[in-house]
Amino acid sequence: MIIVGLILLLLAYLVGSPFLWSLGILVLVVGLVLLLLGSLGHAVRGRRHYF
Repeated sequence: MIIVGLILLLLAYLVGSPFLWSLGILVLVVGLVLLLLGSLGHAVRGRRHYF
């Protein structure tokens, strides 16, 4: 999810779309939260690690 968020941010920068920019930030933040929860040992929806 982190990589998808970065790709969306890059596309939004190149195209100039504020919708893609917002969506990219949202996906990036969700990916970072899942990474943080997984690294702390909390299982999120039955998964310990999100790669």
